[in-house]
Amino acid sequence: MMGKTHALSGALAWLAAVPIIGQERLLGEHAVALSPEQVMAGAVVCAGAAILPDIDHHNGRIANTFGPITNHMCKWIGKVSGGHRHATHSILFAVGIGWAMDTLATHYIWAWWACLFMIVGLGLRGVGLDFEGAEPQSALADCALALIAVWLMRNIDMSFVGFAVTLGCLAHVAGDCLTPRGCPVFWPLPWRVELPVIPRTDGKVERWVVMPVLVLGIAILTVRSVLGDITAQWLTRG
Repeated sequence: MMGKTHALSGALAWLAAVPIIGQERLLGEHAVALSPEQVMAGAVVCAGAAILPDIDHHNGRIANTFGPITNHMCKWIGKVSGGHRHATHSILFAVGIGWAMDTLATHYIWAWWACLFMIVGLGLRGVGLDFEGAEPQSALADCALALIAVWLMRNIDMSFVGFAVTLGCLAHVAGDCLTPRGCPVFWPLPWRVELPVIPRTDGKVERWVVMPVLVLGIAILTVRSVLGDITAQWLTRG
């Protein structure tokens, strides 16, 4: 699937999960009551995290996000993980990277801001907010926008990031399972999960069915999650 589709699916997954994340009876001490600012920040983080599994692709648009830095990083990760759509496209990776980001956000805030900078940059590249083919202008633009986003989120309590990053990665894996080749969801077990209802990346089904549905879902859930029950009742009042 395209980076734009992955990013939108991450934002949708986050907004759909917001009511659950605050439920103490389900999550106990891990439940997080989210403010509107945290909900929106979580959507940004989750959208960026929905691009993260593709850091195993040495020749994709993501690899050029921050120029040589991400280019070499993707090449190295691709070799270590076994190539594109291997270890990074799994539940184990999603949970592991979510736990790692939560640890950084809780105990090592400067390291978390560096990772947030990377995640936001990947998300921007994924949704197409760059100058594709124009380097190094594109990398510099990504850097500037990612820095602005990190600055705007600097005072927000990031206790939710473990959920956001894990959900984003899982949304990516689920999306790729809907395309040919599928994903090794239960890596290191070799079984690949594949349900190819989307026959071709960037094809008509993805562009004219999947993406509009994701955008509509995000619009509806944004009203529900950020503006609250009163607005939702007003919008649905006969």
